[in-house]
Order: sequence, then structure tokens, then C-alpha cells
Amino acid sequence: MSSNITVPEMGESIVDARVARWLKKEGEAVAVGDALVELETDKVDVEVSAQQPGVLERILHQQGADVKIGEVLGTIAAGAGAVDDGPSSSPATSARPVGAPPAANGRQVAATPSARKAAREQQVEIASVASNGPRVTKADVEKSARPTAGSSEPEAAGKVPAAAPPPTAPPSRSKTPAAPLAPRPAGDRSEERIRMSKRRATIAKRLVEAQQTAAMLTTFNEVDMGAVMALRERHKETFKTRYGTGLGISSFFVKATVAALREFPRLNAEIQGDEMVLKHYYDIGIAVSAAEGLVVPVLRDADQMSFAAIEATIREFSKKAGEGALTLDDLRGGSFSITNGGVFGSLMSTPILNPPQVGILGLHAIKDRAVGVNGQVVLRPMMYTALTYDHRIVDGAEAVRFLVRVKELVEDPAALLIA
Repeated sequence: MSSNITVPEMGESIVDARVARWLKKEGEAVAVGDALVELETDKVDVEVSAQQPGVLERILHQQGADVKIGEVLGTIAAGAGAVDDGPSSSPATSARPVGAPPAANGRQVAATPSARKAAREQQVEIASVASNGPRVTKADVEKSARPTAGSSEPEAAGKVPAAAPPPTAPPSRSKTPAAPLAPRPAGDRSEERIRMSKRRATIAKRLVEAQQTAAMLTTFNEVDMGAVMALRERHKETFKTRYGTGLGISSFFVKATVAALREFPRLNAEIQGDEMVLKHYYDIGIAVSAAEGLVVPVLRDADQMSFAAIEATIREFSKKAGEGALTLDDLRGGSFSITNGGVFGSLMSTPILNPPQVGILGLHAIKDRAVGVNGQVVLRPMMYTALTYDHRIVDGAEAVRFLVRVKELVEDPAALLIA
């Protein structure tokens, strides 16, 4: 009897996926928990794993194929030489985010994609790798693969013996940026055609939709960052010792944004038909860079988070984005967003809305500029800020006052304690 491998449900906003790569070949034996195929969606990558032992009988959709939720990807036969009595109604597979592969005996081991790639390349059993964090990392794999002091064998603990067959999975798709191109020979006019990833294609589509459906305007201001920088300098060591994370500028802007949203609630809303939905919670999306483009994980109930919790969560988001380990729950929802182009050196930009949100705050690089203070021209660390808003429900005066309020709170960070 054969069982179907189907595209699993992955959240209400995901309706299709793309076959990134098959991890098993036709005719190859599979055990319960073995990863069979990796699917790419517009939000996260997921692995579909076997829920019954057998043999991968047929692959119906090859790498690069677009598939719908519930569509059959292939079939698993009940065992070598099993008779095909028709598809079974019981599920043959389940899905899990990339970065959480199964270990021996069905035990789940959380590992980053880069760790799994390193484990395949160095022939290390991922289940045997020790980790001090919630996921096995590439550094953990490399540490495990090193020969221990006094060992006469080249293989470290957990390494597959040399006689073992090589992994059958195809080489991992690299998530790292491509190396710089070599100088172009004279007369070379070659071109390269690269298919956009599922995520990049969705980003492109949604950005165009945002331009076409929202009445976007942007207002600007500048913030004197002197008080925040001085406060950080005074307390950075104590903060790091007590909370185990650094004190950046993001938490100040998140706190100031939440306080300003309380005063100007229509910036924390969305449009549904001819109604405004005012949200009385504050889920702040934080744009972070990933290999496939910006992603916007969400700080849930940011108004209830401490400075330390905000900083630690943002750092965790950045780490997970770099490792391709963000989950659907990390990315779902959001009532307002913040993006910081300053980390890339941007001095000024006009951020684009993240629908259905109606406001996004853009932060930029901090630069010393000559400004007037008490009748004198002095150098101060200044940052340009930008607020893009949907003019359909947010008036210009309201947007300007919101941004001014954020400016006032950041320039007087003590006021955040009572805002």
C-alpha cells in the first residue's frame, strides 16, 4: 500500500509553496521522522517528514515546481517490494520549520540550516552534537567535529565513520551572499537569468500592492540622540551584566512608539472595507535583514516588555533571520512597524507600508551635525526619522504630531518611564 506525501497546512495566510529540494531519492528507504522534501513559502521554509517507514516510491513534483496546499508531492510505499493497493487516506508526512530536523529514535533536534549543512559536509551526526543554546549551531557542529586532545583518531565524537556512504541529499542551497564578481573581460556582454525565490516574488508583489492600494505619504523630523547615547554609555556595563544583552537604541524607539500610538490610535489601526479597526494592543514589527530580503518579525504586546526583553528579542530575531530559522508565529500579524536603515548607513529614506498596517517608522544613521542650541551652534549626534502613513485614515497633522511625540520622548528618555 502507498501513502501520499502532501503539501501540509502552514498557516491561514500561506496557500502555496515551491519545492526547494528533495532530500531523498526515488527508491530510497525512509524511516519515521526522516525529512523528505524542503518547501519554500513566502514566509518560512519547512521540511516535510515521513510519518511511516517505507520506500520513497514516486516524486510527482520536482525541484522548482509551485504547489498548492494539499497537493500530492509523491508517494511512500509500505516497504521494499510492497504492492501498491492505491493511495492511503492516512497521512504519510508532517511538516516542521527548517532548522528542526529529527534525530535518532524520532527525537527532535533543533538545529539551524547552516548547522545541518556543516553536519552533512563534515559527516557529523546532528543528534550527537552538544549545544548550550536552544538550537544546534554551525559553531557547535564545527566544535564537535574537531578531534579532542589526545585522540589518535581523526574522527571526533559523533562523526560518521569513513566507510559510511556519503549523504544522499543534494548539496544545500547556499544562503550566504555570492562572492564578488571577477573583473569583466573587455567585450563581455553576458547576462544571467535567475528565478526569484518564492519569498522575493511575494515581497515584490506586496510592495506593488501597497503602492497601488494605500494613499502613502511620508513626513520627516530629526532627533537629537545625545541623551540616549549618554544614558547608554553610563549604564551599558551594568545593563549587560544584569540582563545578558546590550542596550541599543531600538528599545528606546519601541517604547516611544508605543507611547505615541496610545495618543494617536489611528496609526495603530487597519482598514477593512469601509471600517477602521482600532487595535488596543501593540504588536510592533521590527524589520530585519535576511538573505532573501527584509522580514518583519513581531514584538507581541510590546507595551508590556521591558527594555531588556525588547533588546534580547530583537537580537534573537536577527540571529534567526540570518540562520533562516524564523517561524510563522514570529512573522504573523503586527499593528505597526519600525525599520532601521541606519544600520546600513542610510541617512534618509521613505519607508513603505507593511499592509494592512497604516504606519511605519523609519530610523537612520546617527551623524554629528551643526545645530542651534540655546542660541549657539554646536555639534550634536542627530538622526533623521521618517513616518510613512496611510492618508486614507491618518491626517497629515496627526502624523506630524505623532512623529514629534516620538522625537520628544527619545530626546528625554526619562519621560519614557511615565509615558
